[in-house]
Amino acid sequence: MLDRPLPSLAAIRAFEAAARHGSFTRAGTELGTSSASVSYHVRQLEAQLGVTLFRRHPHRVELSEAGALIAAEAEKAFAGLRASFARAVEIDANRLSLTALPTFGTSWLAPRLGRFRALHPDIQVQLDVSDAAEDLTEGRFDLAIRNGDGGWPGLRTIELFPSVFMPLCVPELKSATAGIEDPRTPLAVPLLGRPDWWALWYRALGQQEGPPPTRFGTSLATEYLDVAAALAGHGVVIASPILFGGEIDAGRLVPAHDRVVPAGRSFWLAYPVARRQSRKIGLFRDWLCAEAAAARAAAARFIEGGG
Repeated sequence: MLDRPLPSLAAIRAFEAAARHGSFTRAGTELGTSSASVSYHVRQLEAQLGVTLFRRHPHRVELSEAGALIAAEAEKAFAGLRASFARAVEIDANRLSLTALPTFGTSWLAPRLGRFRALHPDIQVQLDVSDAAEDLTEGRFDLAIRNGDGGWPGLRTIELFPSVFMPLCVPELKSATAGIEDPRTPLAVPLLGRPDWWALWYRALGQQEGPPPTRFGTSLATEYLDVAAALAGHGVVIASPILFGGEIDAGRLVPAHDRVVPAGRSFWLAYPVARRQSRKIGLFRDWLCAEAAAARAAAARFIEGGG
C-alpha cells in the first residue's frame, strides 16, 4: 500500500468531512456539493483501499474501525493545512513588498519609510530598487513606483508628483556656474547627470545646441549617484529639486540657475486593480499620497517653474 499513489484529494476531502459530521448530507453542505457526490467519492475511496470506511444506516453513517483510524489522521492533516493557510494569509497581510526606481527609492522614499513603520508597526515593508518595470501580477511585489504617463493596463495608478529638473550645486560652487545658461560659455566646473536632460534644459532656454561632451565630468549610472558627486563638490548636476528637496532645504545644494524644466512625465504609485481592497496596500497608498502631497507643497515653486 505504501508504494501506491495517494487517493484523489476530492475523495479524501469528502471522507474527512463526512467523518467529522457523521453525515454525507452535512458534509455535502460544507463542501458545496450534494450528499450523493460525497457518497460517490467515499465509495471510490473504499474501492481503491479495499476496505469499508463507513457503516451505512438509514439516516446516518458510522465510521468502521478502519475508517476511524484513517479519520483521526485525516483530521490532523487537514487541521494542519488549515492552520498553515491561515498563517500564510497572516504573513502576507503583514508584509508589503514594493519596487521603486533607484533614485526615487534611495533618495526620497527610503528616508521616509520610518514614518510609515511608526504608524503601522505590524506591517513589514520590503523595498527593492530597480529600473525594471516589474510585472505586479506575478505576486512578487504588491506595489510599484513608476515613472511615465500612468497608463498601464490592469493597474490602478495614482500620480505622486511630476518629473522636473534643474541645475544644482553646492553653495561653494555657485559663483563658478556663472554663464551656465549658455552652453558655449566655458565653466570652471564640469556638468554632471544625463546629457539628454541637459540638452532638454538648454532647449527650454532657447538654445538649440546642448553642451559639448567635453563639458561633462564623471559619467555615473543613476541620478542619485550624480547628486552624490555634486554634493562632494565635483560639479553641477541636472537633477530633481523635488527628490532632492531635503538637500536644498538644508542648504547642501542650491540652484545654479532658476529655470526648472518638466520632463513630461510623473512619478506614479501603481498596484493591481484586483488588489484595490487590500488593507496593507490601502494603508500604504494613503500614507504615500500624504507624503507626496507634502513634498509637492514644499516644492511648489519648482513645480510651478516647471509647468
